[in-house]
Amino acid sequence: MARIGIIGFGYVGAGLHKTITSGECAGLEVAFAWNRSKDKLAGIDPRLVLERLDDFAATAPDLIVEAAHPQVSVTHGAAFLERCDYMPLSVTALADDSVHERLVSAAERTHHHLILPQGALVGTDALLAWRHMWRDVTITFRKHPLNIDLAAVKRRPQDITTETVIFDGSVREIAPLFPRNVNTMVTCALATVGLDKCRGRMIADPALECAVAEIEAWGKDGSYLTTVKRQPMVGVSGTEMFASTLRSVLKATGTGPTVDFL
Repeated sequence: MARIGIIGFGYVGAGLHKTITSGECAGLEVAFAWNRSKDKLAGIDPRLVLERLDDFAATAPDLIVEAAHPQVSVTHGAAFLERCDYMPLSVTALADDSVHERLVSAAERTHHHLILPQGALVGTDALLAWRHMWRDVTITFRKHPLNIDLAAVKRRPQDITTETVIFDGSVREIAPLFPRNVNTMVTCALATVGLDKCRGRMIADPALECAVAEIEAWGKDGSYLTTVKRQPMVGVSGTEMFASTLRSVLKATGTGPTVDFL
């Protein structure tokens, strides 16, 4: 059995707990569940509730999935990797080179794995396979203003009445401004041309009833790749986020379907 530690008990974390404890995923069991607000954990087996993240090792996890906040990786990521594999969903934490280097170093030293989930990034395998040949990559998010955390740019969703470009620049620059919205942008940048060369665009459009993610990649040899994905939203996440995360967990633990596509 692969033991899974779950950090954060929102849409994704609670979904993982329910799916694993219901027995839907043979070969997986919950090692612990932690959430900053303990009231969200009411009703689950108290033996699985972790009071302090510092005490995670006592639960003997094989993989820890972070679905809470980028600060978890900053504070605890390296310690997790000393003991087990680690999958941060808040990939924006890795836009800070010092955090990225600290986690990679811990993984290399202990032979554990830092696993970046595909999330909403369509075409991850194609982007990775050709990463040495990409010249320019742009990833654009189009969302309703209510589905964008605009606090850092001091704008109110209700004030945006027409399609508005909120940001256009490097992924490294956009990551700290929208840490809950652009995890997929950071994943795309790390998988291709890097945080400084990958261009990230955030567009707020009150006419939208879904979120749109567009990727364009130009190769040094003249090749070109483009994808467009439209999906409903749950808060700041797409509705497919849970299913995508679960698939990443199954692949990471080797407990996925007998026939798979890799």
